[in-house]
Amino acid sequence: MQSSLKFKDLGSDFFAQVSTQKLENTSLIHINESLKKELSIKANEIELLSICSGEKPLANESPISTVYAGHQFGYFVPQLGDGRSCLIGEIDGLELSLKGAGTSPFSRGADGRAVLRSSIREYLCSIAMQGLNIPTTRALALVNSTSQVYREHVENAAIVTRVAESHIRFGHFEYFASKGQNENVKKLADFVIKHHMVGLEQGDYLGLFKQVIESTSIMIARWQAQGFSHGVMNTDNMSILGLTIDYGPFSFMETYDPAFICNHSDTQGRYSFERQPSVALWNLQRLASALESLIQEEQLKDALSTYEKILVKEYSYLMRSKFGLIRQDKGDNALINNFLELLYTQKKDYHRSMRMLLNQNENLLGDNFKSWLKDYKKRMNKEENLTQSLNLMKQFNPKYILRNYLAEVAIREAEDLQKYEEIDILFRLLEKPFDNHLNYESYDSEPPDWAKNLELSCSS
Repeated sequence: MQSSLKFKDLGSDFFAQVSTQKLENTSLIHINESLKKELSIKANEIELLSICSGEKPLANESPISTVYAGHQFGYFVPQLGDGRSCLIGEIDGLELSLKGAGTSPFSRGADGRAVLRSSIREYLCSIAMQGLNIPTTRALALVNSTSQVYREHVENAAIVTRVAESHIRFGHFEYFASKGQNENVKKLADFVIKHHMVGLEQGDYLGLFKQVIESTSIMIARWQAQGFSHGVMNTDNMSILGLTIDYGPFSFMETYDPAFICNHSDTQGRYSFERQPSVALWNLQRLASALESLIQEEQLKDALSTYEKILVKEYSYLMRSKFGLIRQDKGDNALINNFLELLYTQKKDYHRSMRMLLNQNENLLGDNFKSWLKDYKKRMNKEENLTQSLNLMKQFNPKYILRNYLAEVAIREAEDLQKYEEIDILFRLLEKPFDNHLNYESYDSEPPDWAKNLELSCSS
């Protein structure tokens, strides 16, 4: 298994050498077998456990933690960095990162650990996002231990092995720009262009920024179409490649509510569901500021002006597909918005309601939808091929999402009973969320009463 880390080529200004800190009595809870195969990893479970727990280096590669800054809830923090994660190597152009492997020089007094609860959520959400065709970091393995850490209470420490082409964030550029180290901003930009920006010539910094805008806008559009709320959209949690990264208090919206806030620590609603598109633009503006030594101000402004157009185009395509609208009609936007308004006023489940449209049965949604359904049926009659429209709806409306209560059941069984069957079941359902999985229809159910008020915070 060959390993190298191109990131090290940037030099010591960009990272610190670290040592992973051993956990007690580690066990491999789950492996992403398809990703393991993609990476051509031949290691058996014992060998893989030793790598993914940080006990053994990947092909003799020394781990590193990278340094970055970031705007957190709107306020600039001049130095952050990988405080509980480290890059352990690279396979076929994909970086492997251990989240929860111990402290680094950037831990800021924290213990450098991840808890089992949050690790399960990140592991499952990574495959859920992939299944929904939303750009994301991926997860290779989930490791548990008997080592204990304290959050709201004592919990087991765990490690998630994350995989991505790059883990570079907006905050990496902000860090050097804030220090006036323009040569390092240029060095980092050159690195990203060389290794991660297809079709760009070296020195095309405007092209780099345009690609970041496009990938970010597409990611956000897909979040919004599938009802995903990130919860902590700080600039240090924004990938330069437009990948969903750093799963914390995320949630897939259940009852439709544009003002939905998934992070109970977000008391001002800065990162509410409906504000995610505007926050992403604000974050891109912060990145633009960090690139001012490389790109003219007017060019940055012109590039930023394309963000909304790209996002709206992608979101419109996704929503039209969810409704089976292939040909365009001038009343389509109003039709879709009216449906969403009904979902909001009637407190309906977003995903289940969208799936119910496949039946075009007014009884499933209730009396309040009868008038709208008449309009919808009239509109669908304009489609040339109804079967094609229905197939499109099946491809864009998932049957299975990572509902909070499903994750909570899996977490409780893992924590209390050391049983991991639910993790495996959810992984398989979420890997192919649009399919009908026989005997697992109950996993499409709305949350039970006990789970309707589950709270998530940055420690989740």
